[in-house]
Amino acid sequence: MFALLKRYRELIVVSALLLVPFGLFLAHGTVPREPNFVDRTVLAITAPLERALGFCVDSVVAGWKGYVDLRGVREKNQALVRENAELLDKVRALTEAELENQRLRGLLDYAQTHEGREIAARVIGVNPAGTPLSIRLDRGSDDGVEKGAAVITHAGIVGQVIRVTGRTCDVMLLTDPNSHTAVMVQRTRSRATATGAGGGQNLILEYVRRTDDLKEGDTIVTAGTDGVFPPGLLVGKAIDVVKKSAGMFQSAEVVPAVDTTRLEDVLILPLVHWEAPAETAAVTARDGGAREAGP
Repeated sequence: MFALLKRYRELIVVSALLLVPFGLFLAHGTVPREPNFVDRTVLAITAPLERALGFCVDSVVAGWKGYVDLRGVREKNQALVRENAELLDKVRALTEAELENQRLRGLLDYAQTHEGREIAARVIGVNPAGTPLSIRLDRGSDDGVEKGAAVITHAGIVGQVIRVTGRTCDVMLLTDPNSHTAVMVQRTRSRATATGAGGGQNLILEYVRRTDDLKEGDTIVTAGTDGVFPPGLLVGKAIDVVKKSAGMFQSAEVVPAVDTTRLEDVLILPLVHWEAPAETAAVTARDGGAREAGP
């Protein structure tokens, strides 16, 4: 018996020390009492510490949660940025495809409403020297292209083929100073010549008789008397009309219907010498004589 008590004396002592206050707590814990001076002093000292400790713990917890949330938001934001870039690339590709489809539909509409074997071509080069103002197309003699053929888009005329190889051809633009296109005012049928001014700028409308009715905004179309362009193709709009007080002709400019600096897809017309009616030939001969007599 004594041996057993001796062997477990530490455990018995600790148990007794724990049971005594526990018993006192059970005996008096149910009886409420007012806090004494010591209780109030301890509470006064520990309350600020408890609040400060609670604030620190809450701040650390809130900061950690904020860090975790911010890290998650950053990752989501990076994913959204990547997704947005991919969507923008797709939108650009779809926009480019839609623009190309619009151009090709315009060319197709023209080809379906006009007789002849038009050749669709794409711009693959621009003359860097600027003399002459020309572009290079991806069609040549192997595709049936001939020197002198007219080049157009669904919006209007572009120029004339001046050089042909097996796989490519060069086109002098209507804005080149060496380009002279027989035109007429659509409203009045007055005939004139549209000459390139160079630099991709407006055309010069020449040999419009001073007595002819020409107004700002008049539509200028091809006359079909130069053996290059068929009649009725859009050239542009007349601007800066000036009726001189002397001389046989008035002056004006033409804003081209086709922006030759932004060409991508064109049509090459078959080389046909368009025969003008007898009255057209007479007017052409008369205009030619007037040019020789003019200043």
